[in-house]
Amino acid sequence: MQTHLRPMSLGEILDHTAQLYRTNFVLFAGIAAVYAGAVLVLNLLQIAIAEVLRHLHMTRELPWVTLGFLIIILPLIFIFAGAAVAANNRAVAWVNLDQPATIRGAYLSILPRIGRYLWLMTMIAFFIYIPFVLISIAYFVFLFIYAMPRKLFVPGGASANTQSTIVLALVPLAFGILALGAIAYAIVMALRYSLSLPASVLEDLTARKAIRRSIDLSKGSRGRIFVLGLLISFIQLGLVAITQVVFIVFAFKQHGQLPAWAQIAQQIVGFFTNSFIGPMYATGLTLFYYDQRVRKEGFDIEMMMEAAGMTAPQPTAEAVPIAVLPWPELDLAPRPAPGPEPSPAPSPAQPVAEAEPPAPAAESAPPQPPEGTTPESPHG
Repeated sequence: MQTHLRPMSLGEILDHTAQLYRTNFVLFAGIAAVYAGAVLVLNLLQIAIAEVLRHLHMTRELPWVTLGFLIIILPLIFIFAGAAVAANNRAVAWVNLDQPATIRGAYLSILPRIGRYLWLMTMIAFFIYIPFVLISIAYFVFLFIYAMPRKLFVPGGASANTQSTIVLALVPLAFGILALGAIAYAIVMALRYSLSLPASVLEDLTARKAIRRSIDLSKGSRGRIFVLGLLISFIQLGLVAITQVVFIVFAFKQHGQLPAWAQIAQQIVGFFTNSFIGPMYATGLTLFYYDQRVRKEGFDIEMMMEAAGMTAPQPTAEAVPIAVLPWPELDLAPRPAPGPEPSPAPSPAQPVAEAEPPAPAAESAPPQPPEGTTPESPHG
């Protein structure tokens, strides 16, 4: 049995995450490098298109071309990200159970069901961000329908209508309050659904079943999962800040415009950063999935029984179901004492012999007097 298949505290999960990541760095970084490499190629292509438009003096078309390119590449980035996270979950499960794992094997194992995993991630994103999206849409509709016709954004236009100015000041405040509520809602829902993808990958569940499974498994540990996400987020933000600070300072000196060579260097550094920090959170969530199964379902005992060969065998296709086998009913009524066995019935081929009549009984002799006495004469 693996010694780490036991209930673990948050500190032990973090330590085990770092241990797995350190001992299998090439495996996890290689899985994340597929996603990071796709992002690198797409970003370099975008830089090349922008440079071509500048050389052709088509800078006016640059924003529209960039927007169209983003609309095209964002779904591709989503697909590669989903595949990388699912492959990482599979690889973590293998190494956590001391099984061999490879980059190619992890991707091949999830490709047949990649559509299911992408649909699951889409459902989760919808449930998490729909309140914030609706609030943002309502705010922008208010700006375009109410504020812009009244020229509230034009200098001096707001003073012409005091009521409109008050409304324009209160609506952003209400939007800020609602946005904070939407963010809190998103965090709560993200914690509820945090174990959905590991459950779908490792238990072969559909999207809806995986979501219900995550809600059940995450109960009682959502606070620990939140702390895990918070710590890993700080680590990721720190590494990104350290690796990108040079380019941020250089862009500030160039008035926000980076030359092409600096943009290419920035994307290359981003590739290594994404490959290094990408698998951290997915690895921790997979370990949380196993920890919750150990706590709630005795998964460690199940693995011990399986290793000892004590698991009940699966019925074969030729086996007769138990439901169709005859099962005698119990007769608890009292039974009579056993008697002599009846004689077998005569065979019809043999005639039955006629019973002989019983012999007549012999006449009884008169009683004899006792010895030493004479019989009395009837005449005296």
